[in-house]
Amino acid sequence: MKKFVLLLWLLVLATGVSTCQDLPAEIRRQLNAGDEAVLFYPKSVKRFYEQVGFNPAWIKPQNGAGPAWQAMLLLDCVLQYGLAHDDYHPKVLLYDQLHAILDTPGKVDISQQARFDILLTDAIITLVNNLHFGKLNPEFPAAGIDAGNMNSFRAEATLQLALQQKKGYSFLATVESVQPKSKAYQDLQHRMRLVTGLYTGDCYEVPERDIRIMAINLERLRWANMVDSSYIQVNIPAYTLQFVRPDTTYTFRVAVGKAGSPTPAFNSAISYLTTAPDVVLLQDVFRNTILPNALKDSNYLRDNHIAIYDKKGKFIVVDKMTLADIAEHPGDYRARHGSGCDLGQGDLAFHLSNSSKTDLHDMPKTDFFNQNDRAITTGCIWVDDAEKLATLMLKHDGRENEAAILRKAMSSYKRKTFILQKQVPLKVTYLTCAVKNGELIFHKDIYNLDKSLEMALYNVKQNLVMR
Repeated sequence: MKKFVLLLWLLVLATGVSTCQDLPAEIRRQLNAGDEAVLFYPKSVKRFYEQVGFNPAWIKPQNGAGPAWQAMLLLDCVLQYGLAHDDYHPKVLLYDQLHAILDTPGKVDISQQARFDILLTDAIITLVNNLHFGKLNPEFPAAGIDAGNMNSFRAEATLQLALQQKKGYSFLATVESVQPKSKAYQDLQHRMRLVTGLYTGDCYEVPERDIRIMAINLERLRWANMVDSSYIQVNIPAYTLQFVRPDTTYTFRVAVGKAGSPTPAFNSAISYLTTAPDVVLLQDVFRNTILPNALKDSNYLRDNHIAIYDKKGKFIVVDKMTLADIAEHPGDYRARHGSGCDLGQGDLAFHLSNSSKTDLHDMPKTDFFNQNDRAITTGCIWVDDAEKLATLMLKHDGRENEAAILRKAMSSYKRKTFILQKQVPLKVTYLTCAVKNGELIFHKDIYNLDKSLEMALYNVKQNLVMR
């Protein structure tokens, strides 16, 4: 009887060894078969296995705290990161299948073992990319990330590093380390972890409204990629601009685009400042051309980016009453022509590059900033107390002594350009919720963008009703 048990044990052991020897060849065969449609990041997965000699990443002896089990647990609870469980091969990556493969060598066909190993690798690489870039990043689409030609970050390298960890839950810590480091993201992610109940086993619950809003804003914060120690963030729904420094954060009020001409979210950098950015038009041109046209057409000034100021440089809101007064006393007023998307750029403009040609500039009439709803521009961003912001940027550039020159140029409306030696990263975001002083706060979804992003993030197809 003892000999029979020994022979049976040797047979099982031999079967398992044979399987382990054959598994790399089967993984290579499946990856070279060209059936990449089932993988989200096929090129990344192949690069990973090429680097490890096509050896299995998960199908190897391990206890219940081994990397395969940690990976499965991580995929179970992706809701804590605001992601959808359906995006990580849930129909194939089953605990019963993994138990069958690891606990009973030789029981599961080798092709199924290879498939499981490949799909678990693809799922973790997908998760790593989703945590780092976001699932729907418009600047870094999945195909470009997978090709490896858009960014130096490589999810397969992170996976290799995670698999090399030996103690405790360092596998999880390595995967989580790819997330954004900004305080805004970390605070919101911590809140999401608490709300979804990471340790209470309710990761499968369908998110309620607040959880969904947190999820889509975590996604947007991944797009923003706020990695610099100093940067400027404009949050459109909050109507705020924050100049974030290592030691403090300065907050300014802004006005943004109306719903019909929305300000887009984008990443850029401020490279230089210009005082007196608009062209002051000749008085004869103002009197003989601009005023007659403005009297005939109420949209003439807006359509031609022309702003009216009095002799003291005070911005004039033009309506029928003020226009009649201007026409009676034209010598008391001046006209400026702006190159931006609004009437003009005021006394100071912050120059940045972006495909939508959105401008960031001063607006001398500060009454605009006292409104609660400041979605009032034609797409550009107006900033309150622009002189203070510019002074802080000069200080950041090591040129605080030039603040007086800036102030004088603004007060006399003289063109002066300040080229920054250290460009300041600019992040224009669309965040409809945030954590402030430990509390979750919400901002109005002024452009109605939350629902469409929520549906895309959670793979919800819109039902079209035929009428």
